[in-house]
Amino acid sequence: MQHKKKSWNLQQAEGYKVDKIGNIYKKYGTFIVLLVLVLIISFMNPKFLSMYNILNIFRQVSINGLIAFGMTFVILTGGIDLSVGAILGLSGMILGLLIASGTPDIIAIPAVLIIGALLGLFNGFFISKVKLQAFIVTLATMTMFRGVTMIMSDGIPAMGITANSPILDFFSQGSVMGIPFPMIIFIVVLIILLIVLQNTVFGRGVYAIGGNEEVARLSSMPTNRIKTMVYVISGAMSALAGVILTSRLSSSQPTAGMGFELDAIAAVVIGGTSLAGGKGRLFGTFIGVLIIGVLNNGLNIIGVSAFFQQFIKGLVILLAVLLDRKSAR
Repeated sequence: MQHKKKSWNLQQAEGYKVDKIGNIYKKYGTFIVLLVLVLIISFMNPKFLSMYNILNIFRQVSINGLIAFGMTFVILTGGIDLSVGAILGLSGMILGLLIASGTPDIIAIPAVLIIGALLGLFNGFFISKVKLQAFIVTLATMTMFRGVTMIMSDGIPAMGITANSPILDFFSQGSVMGIPFPMIIFIVVLIILLIVLQNTVFGRGVYAIGGNEEVARLSSMPTNRIKTMVYVISGAMSALAGVILTSRLSSSQPTAGMGFELDAIAAVVIGGTSLAGGKGRLFGTFIGVLIIGVLNNGLNIIGVSAFFQQFIKGLVILLAVLLDRKSAR
């Protein structure tokens, strides 16, 4: 009898340890993965941890990060936005054409951000009001927006955008106390959206819709308005990313943003946001963005072939989804 009691106590202690480890992983898993990646890559090439390379990583991830922040809001409601890359490309092309026509950048940049938000509103209307599936709507608008970009540009890039645009030039080359301006935008937007998601009625509504939309609706929550707004945020973030990319390239490319939706979704999922909605954190997406950025940068530094890089990124995404499914049980 005493032996059975000891055995039961031992099993209980082991179960408690497993649960404790599981809870630690749920809270800090993505950060641990990021830390391990940094340690491995820096061991293989010490130049990885140089200040120049760290700032370069943040400059590189700022574009995908902004898109991923908007995507987080969408996925938290249980939706998806496949049109973000096309919105980025169209916004960048409109910006380039406006600057080329002599429009001051102080007017052109806000105009492009408003256009991005309106494109998101277009998505949100069909999803929340017409009640079409988000996947179908954004797949259709992805094709539509890309087509509009090709029509406007005739497939020809608009070159030399930053030559007569001091603000765009600062977006590309500027820094504040040695910190690249795209990185500052990236961090400021993260802080603002963190406050919106965690400390406002709108943010609580986003989680409520993802958890159970019908219950949220019966609780007198404006579900249609909230669902529409998350696509507006996604569109505006994609347009802002388009402004930064256009400034970095000093040109508006008609093919800009192709495939960017995949990296954004990957960052959100790696960061721990459930594709089913209702569960996830914006800071987790931030870590997910850094993981993808560290992978891209680190694999380049240690000389891994671009073909293997695609395979490794795909494998990381698959493992993240598997872990998400396991933690949901």
